[in-house]
Amino acid sequence: MSTLPVETTAVGRRVAASGVDALLGQVRPDWQAKSLIERVKAILPVDPSSACQRLLNAAIHDLREKIVIAGIDVAAEAAATYKLPPISRPDDIYEYSTTSTLDLCYRMGLINRAEWRRLKRAYDIRKDLEHEDDQYEAAVEDCVYVFRTCIEIVLAKDPIRPVRVTDFKDVIESPAHIVVSTELKQDYASAPDTRQIEIMKFLVSTARDSKKPDIVRQNAIEVMRSVRDVTRRAIQAQIGEWFQELLRQAPLEITEMKIAAAAGFSPYLKHAKVRDFMERFFTGMETVGYAWNSHSRHPELFDNLDDIGGLAGVPPKLRPKFVRWMVLCYIGDPGSSRVYYSWVAEGRIEEMFKKNGALIRDDFDAIAVDDSLVKSRARDQRVARRLEDLRDAILEKIP
Repeated sequence: MSTLPVETTAVGRRVAASGVDALLGQVRPDWQAKSLIERVKAILPVDPSSACQRLLNAAIHDLREKIVIAGIDVAAEAAATYKLPPISRPDDIYEYSTTSTLDLCYRMGLINRAEWRRLKRAYDIRKDLEHEDDQYEAAVEDCVYVFRTCIEIVLAKDPIRPVRVTDFKDVIESPAHIVVSTELKQDYASAPDTRQIEIMKFLVSTARDSKKPDIVRQNAIEVMRSVRDVTRRAIQAQIGEWFQELLRQAPLEITEMKIAAAAGFSPYLKHAKVRDFMERFFTGMETVGYAWNSHSRHPELFDNLDDIGGLAGVPPKLRPKFVRWMVLCYIGDPGSSRVYYSWVAEGRIEEMFKKNGALIRDDFDAIAVDDSLVKSRARDQRVARRLEDLRDAILEKIP
């Protein structure tokens, strides 16, 4: 057991009394086992500057080890992207300067921007402590800042192994429809940009591959849909640009639109291509028809519309056509004893109108007031009630 040095300094005693012992207790067991903490505790009262320097050196070494664990491939790509020293092997990382190590950790997503700034500030303090003289003397607040920063951001946290493509490959190759686990989704959410891009490209390519079994392709789409809300917008934009390059001059088809909607990069596709696709999709809706006797074909139609983003994915200039078709499908055609409408489509239209009420309210109002066929059918009180039910659906918010 270490003994406390006799010749303590005033600053050392104040730092020791500031509560840093409690912080030191948060350091991970693997660093505790290296006797680092005992050495730091021993020199803290007599030489707080050296204690700070040792602790920061340990934190930088720990970050380098975490980079290696996260993956040389991710580190190499991040280094190349952000013009840091090149990396091809683990030894390259251990030769990184402190500043480059911090920058690389930030670019890989191992620390966030606020943490990166705090660690940079701690490093500046350490540089001042190295040149401590009559004009600069370690202050209690400086030492406590270095201790708190190094421990809370680095030494108390376990290494992170970013999720890999193989983790998602194992999931989508399941012989049954899958549900993405919360753990896998969280791992993907915390993955660096380069890894999210790599995973998303794999899922997109798999979903487009006609040689893959249908269940695998569908699973890939389901996984994209599951992680869409934790995929960073910058990543979605990059994937959208990459996807455009894959298509080149080819028009968008239903599979591509389903993929784009599932992954969340539909807004980043060329508007002209999206408009062309939606016009063709609406032509298909007209072919199917909104009459009640087309009800057997309505489930597939609405499934496809949901899968390509629903009404929110329809360009504004085309949206009134879609809304009118659904209004006529919903209100039905009055007969002598009843109203004939597609009971299969009824619930789907209500759900879609509730979900997009604010988006389509003006279109609906214009159609209800000005469209001759809608007004003609709504002269029947039963149809008029159905039209009001649809208006209520638009005004109702889904909880």
